[in-house]
Amino acid sequence: MRPLLLPALPLRPHLPRPARRIAALSAISPLLLCLASAASASAASSTGSYSPDKVVVGYARRPPTAKSARSSGSELDGVEEAVRTRLVALPRGSSFTAALSRLRRQPGVAWAVPDYRAHATAIALPDDVGNTTTAEGWTALQWNFVGTFGVQAPEAWANVAADGAPGGAGVIVAVLDTGVAYANRGRFRRSPDFNSYQFVRGYDFVDKDPYPNDRNGHGTFVAATIAEATNNHYGLTGLAYGARIMPVRVLDSEGEGEASTIAEGVRYAARHGAQVINLSLEFSPGVTASDIPELISAIHYADRRGVLVVAAAGNEGHAAIAYPARAPDVVSVGATTEHGCLAAYSNDGAGLSIVAPGGGPDANLPGDPNCRPELPAGRDVFQVTFSGQSVQRFGIPPGYEGTSMATPHVAATAALIIASGVIGKHPTPAALTARLQATARKLGGGGDERLYGAGLVDAAAATAPGGPGAIATAPGSPSPAAG
Repeated sequence: MRPLLLPALPLRPHLPRPARRIAALSAISPLLLCLASAASASAASSTGSYSPDKVVVGYARRPPTAKSARSSGSELDGVEEAVRTRLVALPRGSSFTAALSRLRRQPGVAWAVPDYRAHATAIALPDDVGNTTTAEGWTALQWNFVGTFGVQAPEAWANVAADGAPGGAGVIVAVLDTGVAYANRGRFRRSPDFNSYQFVRGYDFVDKDPYPNDRNGHGTFVAATIAEATNNHYGLTGLAYGARIMPVRVLDSEGEGEASTIAEGVRYAARHGAQVINLSLEFSPGVTASDIPELISAIHYADRRGVLVVAAAGNEGHAAIAYPARAPDVVSVGATTEHGCLAAYSNDGAGLSIVAPGGGPDANLPGDPNCRPELPAGRDVFQVTFSGQSVQRFGIPPGYEGTSMATPHVAATAALIIASGVIGKHPTPAALTARLQATARKLGGGGDERLYGAGLVDAAAATAPGGPGAIATAPGSPSPAAG
């Protein structure tokens, strides 16, 4: 069986939405304040700003007895009572340095420190210019990352950066598609918004050689959504820009390929270190699991090896998901529009896992407040890929919308979850799926799981500390290591 490449529909321009900035509030730990008690006032002034009219003082108390500790509920409670903190106001006109020194010499004072001021640490948006010459111009096009019904990319980037894995660094995502413009070879050119360090070795199962160069543009688009170079003052941004792509060519230049070829690609990716596999492809509606046993088996093999498989639900607008997304062990992805409605072309039905931005017109769903099919269609999804038919010309072309475009948003979010360590160092596919679904944003009028699955993928919520499935850490302890 030969799957069809998910078709791209015409561009429908729409007004851009403004960029959304984020901020994370810094705070000063009482423990750090204790450690700072030996610092001088002059050193304090160089460390940061502080209130000039007050001092934070820790007064020592007698260590609690064993009896009092037991009565308080735990030994930890007793230890915390050993120092009593007070905010001491200084007389007007007094010398801050002298007052601080006097307080530190007083009997019973464990420490005295300035009351430092915290500040909001802004996470600057990437400087990629989009189709403009202005830094942050990408925000005018990538509504799917920063719009009202986008995946909240900037917040997710801040989360994984705080965990020491910017952009999902360290995670490998296999893109099984028409190939990727990953390298300069003969007539082929690497996309100017990729660099050579973003890729691991892949394979071409169509031509049976180790050079999976793209001949179509679809695979390059999908890979760019996942990991396009970011903050390089060029083009657009990738959701998991720190992840590495494994290009695996299983579809030909027309976007078609056999189930046996795709199965080979799945097994290759699972054996060679991929942690997530993206399948932005579908079979015709009449194809069942019994028609593609080799691919179903390969997907199960990947799942047993701990690899998450993410696949497109299909673009026929049917109330049934296409294979391979319909198979067990697969996260099936439907598509939504810029308005937060199910896309008119997106398949839905039992077994739909989640939805993600795919662009295009709204479905006609009476009662859904976000669906307005009578209005102009929402915008397409944009990435850097081939401009026209040439494999040597690149741009930001219109015309890309579909569940093919939605799927890499989910694959990239899974990569960010893995990198963050929020659900452990080596999360299973089942744990990743649960986290994606538990943190998704509900859409529709309620009870619409058939249409939207668990809801719209939310990369920020999925990578945030805490929440469903998260690994708890003690206050002040480091986050779990990235997987």
